[in-house]
Amino acid sequence: MARKRKGTPIHGWIVLDKPEGMTSTQALSKVRRLLNAEKAGHGGTLDPLATGILPIALGEATKTVSYAMDGAKTYRFSIRWGERTTTDDREGAVIDRSDRRPTTDEIRAALPAFLGEIQQVPPQFCAIKIDGERAYDIAREGDAVDLAARTVRIDRFELVEEPDADHAVFEVDCGKGTYVRSLARDLSEALGTVGHVGLLRRLRVGSFTLERAISLDELAAMEQGAAVERLLLPIETALDDIPALALTEAEAHRLRHGQTVALLTRQDRDRLMAVQGADGGDGTVIALFGGTPVALARVEGAEVRPVRVLNLT
Repeated sequence: MARKRKGTPIHGWIVLDKPEGMTSTQALSKVRRLLNAEKAGHGGTLDPLATGILPIALGEATKTVSYAMDGAKTYRFSIRWGERTTTDDREGAVIDRSDRRPTTDEIRAALPAFLGEIQQVPPQFCAIKIDGERAYDIAREGDAVDLAARTVRIDRFELVEEPDADHAVFEVDCGKGTYVRSLARDLSEALGTVGHVGLLRRLRVGSFTLERAISLDELAAMEQGAAVERLLLPIETALDDIPALALTEAEAHRLRHGQTVALLTRQDRDRLMAVQGADGGDGTVIALFGGTPVALARVEGAEVRPVRVLNLT
């Protein structure tokens, strides 16, 4: 007999402004306790030194976490020129130094080379698994980690300010899997120096922005019911890039029970054309009945097959 989960069934997203010095898992656990939520997950890990947007999925929203993690992200970060560290951020030990400091013109001239799809080697201290072991565990033992370059996408890379000769602040819009620490390391090398990330703040994950974010202190000061009512975003917030398919009551019933729905009439074909004309990528849709999400589904020809059923009734 399955053990009953503790907590309240809450379904939707909370946008947390994660504080510095806390892991994403610790932040998730704190939100879950404060809301007494039955089930929770997060939509994209932030390093402990990083602050900013950490989308927290509650209840059935956990079934859409992968879509949040695939969303475009915006970061603001600083580079400390002249020092390279073991971790490529300020938490690591300094392993190389340089007296060279790039000029403003040199920095701006170097940025276009990092736009579009680029090859990037992840930092030595990262969560990628090598033969079943995390890279950061291998690196902590003093061993070099052989990490292959991977393709990442950079949509915008701008110099924001230069507080002094040793520091520069940037903003970047990037795709899934981009390491800001690697970006700082590689830009520094392209400018003939070394550098590491000083401050790192995530400003956006897909549709989740700072405008809707709340700190842990603010959340702790609110009554549980008021917090849920004021802050909870709908499950489909993470699915903005996925086309929606409206269902009849009978169709919704079939999908909820894991059954395929065939759309064969002329009216059905019009519905399918509207979905297939959208940027649906692999044919994935969010199936709705009466405005309520029923399932993540895939359209294959004239059939709609459930991928993840959302139990919201």
